[in-house]
Amino acid sequence: MDPEVPFEVLLEHMRDRFCNSARFFQGAQMAVSFQGRILNYTQEQTILSLISDTAGIDIVCVIDEDSGHELAYKHIVEKAVAELPEREGQFYKGTLGKRQVIESDSSIVILGNVEPGASVIARGNIVVVGGLRGNVHAGAAGNRDAYIVALSMRPRSLRIGDMEARRQSVYQEGITIRGPKIAAIDGTRIRLGPLVD
Repeated sequence: MDPEVPFEVLLEHMRDRFCNSARFFQGAQMAVSFQGRILNYTQEQTILSLISDTAGIDIVCVIDEDSGHELAYKHIVEKAVAELPEREGQFYKGTLGKRQVIESDSSIVILGNVEPGASVIARGNIVVVGGLRGNVHAGAAGNRDAYIVALSMRPRSLRIGDMEARRQSVYQEGITIRGPKIAAIDGTRIRLGPLVD
């Protein structure tokens, strides 16, 4: 993507290109990588929506070319794996779609996206190595020390223990944080922060 071209013009070019090849891509599952310019979260989501809507592509993940982000993502998985006791914890590989529900008696690591309408409920921690846009409840048995981590976090509903985060607060805090995010209880509310400082 040419960094000198206004974003709106770039979107129009992309819309034309994907409309012209929609029949070829229809129903395909793909990973997407952005190159040439730095995008903010809103711009990334706008482009992802455009691609999905015009070409019918199911985007399963965004590949980040930034080596700093790559290290952060690796750190997420390593941290999650290290904190799961040997006989506890689950891994789920794939995207959770609408009306899909996963429940775990311990912690869970999801290698994929949690789409709107999907739900993840765990007694322990929840780590999403992908985008989180569905419903999540960590510490479901009342554990307020549980946390939720995701590469991209815009959940419909986010709960930890007996506490629910205000959707607007999660959205507002998330805008200012680049990279992987962690949600944890901080005093009397759930706070969102960067996973790696």
